[in-house]
Amino acid sequence: MACTKKSDNACKGTARAPHRSLYYASGYTDEELNQPMVGIICAKNELIPGHIELDRIAEAVKAGVRMAGGTPIEFPAIGVCDGIAMGHEGMKYSLVTRELIADSVECVAKAHQFDALVMIPNCDKIVPGMLMAAARLDLPTVFVSGGPMMPGHLAGNDPSNPYSGKNLSLTDMFEAVGGLAVGKVTEEQLKEMEHRACPGCGACSGMFTANSMNCLTEVLGLGLPGNGTIPAVTGERIALAKHAGMAVMNLYKKGITARQMMTAENFRNGLAADMALGCSSNTMLHLPAIAHEAGVEIDLHEVNEISNRTPNLCHLAPAGHTFMCELDDAGGVQAVLAELAKKKLINTKLITATGKTIAENIKGVKNRNPEILRPIENPYSDNGGIAILFGNLAPNGTVVKRSACAKELMKHTGPARVFNDESEAMEAVQKAKIKAGDVVVIRYEGPKGGPGMREMLAVTAALAGQGLDKQVALITDGRFSGATRGASLGHCSPEAAVGGPIALVEEGDMIELDINNYKITLKVSDEELAARKAKWVAPEPKVKTGYLARYAKLVSSADKGAILQ
Repeated sequence: MACTKKSDNACKGTARAPHRSLYYASGYTDEELNQPMVGIICAKNELIPGHIELDRIAEAVKAGVRMAGGTPIEFPAIGVCDGIAMGHEGMKYSLVTRELIADSVECVAKAHQFDALVMIPNCDKIVPGMLMAAARLDLPTVFVSGGPMMPGHLAGNDPSNPYSGKNLSLTDMFEAVGGLAVGKVTEEQLKEMEHRACPGCGACSGMFTANSMNCLTEVLGLGLPGNGTIPAVTGERIALAKHAGMAVMNLYKKGITARQMMTAENFRNGLAADMALGCSSNTMLHLPAIAHEAGVEIDLHEVNEISNRTPNLCHLAPAGHTFMCELDDAGGVQAVLAELAKKKLINTKLITATGKTIAENIKGVKNRNPEILRPIENPYSDNGGIAILFGNLAPNGTVVKRSACAKELMKHTGPARVFNDESEAMEAVQKAKIKAGDVVVIRYEGPKGGPGMREMLAVTAALAGQGLDKQVALITDGRFSGATRGASLGHCSPEAAVGGPIALVEEGDMIELDINNYKITLKVSDEELAARKAKWVAPEPKVKTGYLARYAKLVSSADKGAILQ
């Protein structure tokens, strides 16, 4: 059954003559107003490489909507480039835009009574923000992203440059900065790399947060097959956008809305695919927030249960040195789902944006490169790419991208090196004050304490560039980038700003990690921790005015998805 034509609330009848006059002012015709009106939410801007070409995607989507009998109407969404915001005050303003995006899309869609929506994001917080809006609005909705960037390449065969002759991603750039500090690369070599690492438009080329979330739109069913992996620079991506426009009209005619693809079973599928793909640890912040908007709660203990039974099949950058375009060549997300279906690790009966079930979509799909996408009979590991550790240091959990963690640190005990913000830690790394075996603790960077929960990619990459990624662990109540590798544990909850145990850690305390057993232990007695807690005084808020101050007052802990309450 087709959906109700909501746009009639703003367009139909004599009482709406003033409303129609405003549409006529923009050049719309009666024929267009009589058709279903489809909101095209395009996050194009000239800051984010993954968004620079979204106007082309939007034009293709609109063509598809028109071909299928709808009237497309475009409006914008904001976006922050995490890479450009990294390592300075700007990173406080990244995660917080997720809620602004969700709120603004909801406002415009409700105010103008759209019948259906096509979301056009690509990077970082824009994808989850739009997913949250889709869950709130529950209209026929299709996601079509801008697509992944191709990897860069540093030509040549220079034995003095460890990156010479290799494909590159943004991770390599951050790590090379760390390498410069210890003489692994020269300034001239670093300069050459910065012109080669990111060759053009698209979401950064590895399985970082943007591509992780784009893949998960496809798994949930809201993105068409190929949405997660078809490269940004291809004609195939433009054709996909046209099909997205056609698909949303098909969903409208069939009465299929967003929440029908955002059930508890859909999110379990998402978590299983997340584990198989080796997605960014940031998915453990975004999926609970998106699920919350759809009326579904994700228990982090259940995440570990799914991780325990789901093999890891991909080692894309930063876990390995392969890239999204290679996963696309191997068959993309649909081939991953086909592998998981072999062992009934996903529910294939669920409806998708094609109007068909997952089972129908993956029928005949083949794994075309078992080196890039391991068959489920020969996985990289028998457990998934993400683990949530619990213990007296993180009673409500801390998240690690296990698939990008060196085996040397899967079980580790070391002395705490304590820093009260990212800049203190970065200064210590750059001055080579962090030694093998240390456990770096960066606190007061959580959702409230940051505020805004900054990513620590600059710190982790600098350590990797110094060759310490297999010898030093990190834990923070902030976040780590999807481009981070190593034993980097983020989202430590409760956070320091509310008096969580991470606020009580002192320099030299021993911290024990046991990643495969999902445990983290601060080797300090309960009595001593109680004594420290009694002396603890909450610090003054770092920001007292503007949006960040309001955000800090409303935001939940990371284990709840850092949602606004």
